[in-house]
Amino acid sequence: MTFPERFSNLPAYAFPRLRALLDVHPSGGDVVHMTIGEPKHAFPAWVTDVIAEHGAGFNSYPPNEGIPELRAAFCDWLARRYSVHMDPDVHVMPLNGTREGLYNAGMALCPEAKNGQRPVVLMPNPFYQVYMLAAISSGAEPVLVPATAETGHLPDYASVDPDILNRTVACYMCSPANPQGAVADKAYWRTLIALADRYDFQIFADECYSEIYRDVPPVGILECVSDAHPERVVAFHSLSKRSNLPGLRSGFVVGGPETMRQVKQLRTYAGTPLPTPLQYAAAAVWADEVHVVENRAQYHEKYEMADAILGDVPGYVAPEAGFFLWLPVADGEAAALKLWKATGVRVLPGAYLAREVDGFNPGQKYIRVALVAPKAETERGLRAIRDVIYAQ
Repeated sequence: MTFPERFSNLPAYAFPRLRALLDVHPSGGDVVHMTIGEPKHAFPAWVTDVIAEHGAGFNSYPPNEGIPELRAAFCDWLARRYSVHMDPDVHVMPLNGTREGLYNAGMALCPEAKNGQRPVVLMPNPFYQVYMLAAISSGAEPVLVPATAETGHLPDYASVDPDILNRTVACYMCSPANPQGAVADKAYWRTLIALADRYDFQIFADECYSEIYRDVPPVGILECVSDAHPERVVAFHSLSKRSNLPGLRSGFVVGGPETMRQVKQLRTYAGTPLPTPLQYAAAAVWADEVHVVENRAQYHEKYEMADAILGDVPGYVAPEAGFFLWLPVADGEAAALKLWKATGVRVLPGAYLAREVDGFNPGQKYIRVALVAPKAETERGLRAIRDVIYAQ
C-alpha cells in the first residue's frame, strides 16, 4: 500500500519527544508540569450555566458560520480591544480553536503556484508546528526564518531573499510570540504589511496570547492595516488563554470579504463547527472582561515571581507577554533531563519547538517554561530551575 510522502519529513512533535526523553523516574518530590501551555486558572463559573440554559441546542447541527450572537460578540470585542469595526456577517467566523483556523488558512487561501513556481509560506523559527503542516498540506514550501535574540525574538522577514519573497503567498506571525513572549509593535507590523504589499502575500497573524501581558496591551495587526488592501491580513484569536477555556474550543478568524468567502467555503465541506450551546457560552465569555482582568493579574504575580527568582540568571529576559519563559541553557535536552531526574519538574527543550536550518537550531540552547500551574507549584518549579540548572 502506498502512502503520501509529503508528511514524511515533518519534525517529530514536541511532546512525544519529551515523553521519550523523560522516561525515567525522578528522585524529587511531586511532579510539577511546566511544559504544555494549558491554562490552569479558573474559568468563569457561570459558563456552565449558559451551556445548560441552551442545552436543547445539542439536538441540532450547529451553523457553520456561527450563531449571530457569537459573531456579534467577536466584532464587539474587536471594537473594544482594537477600535476596529467589522461586519459580523462578512468579516468573522468562529473556529473550533485557533489551531483549526491556522491550518485551514493554508488550505483555503494558499494558491497552487505563484509566478509560475511552487509557492512559499514563511514562518518563524521556533514555530507552532501547525504552521509547517498547513504549508505542506497546501503544497507550499515552508521557509523558516530565525527568531532569535539578535532579531528581538521576532522573525526578520524583510531579510529573506527576494527570490523567495517573489514566491511567497503567506507568512505566519505569532505576537505575543510563543515561546519567547516578544511583542510586535506598530513599526514591526507596518514594516511587515509593507513587505506583504510589495511582494503580494497574506499575513496570518496568530494573536491567541494577546490578552496575557504585563502592563501595556500588545498592538494588534488590525490596528495597523490600511484600507488599501482589505485581504492582506487574516487574524486569529482564542478564548483558551484569555479566559482559561482551552476545552471550550472557541476561537475566531477575521479577514477581508474574499478571504472569508474562501475560508467559509472550506468550512462548509471540511470544518467542525462548535456545538450551539457552546457558541452561546462563548458569546457570553467574549462579552465579559472582568474575568480577563483577574486572570491577567494572576499571571502578573507569576511574572514578578520569575523576575525575583531568576532575574540574576545570565541572559534571563522577562517576557513582555504570554505565559512562557524562554530560558538560556547550555543544552536544552540535557537541562530538561537533569531537572526532571533531580526534582520532578518538567520543562520543554527549546529545540523541540524549532528546526535545524543550515546547521543551526535556534531553540537548542533554551528551555521553555510554562507559568500555568497554581502559584505555589509555579514557585517550586522556578526555584528548582534556579537551584539545579543555574547553580554555580
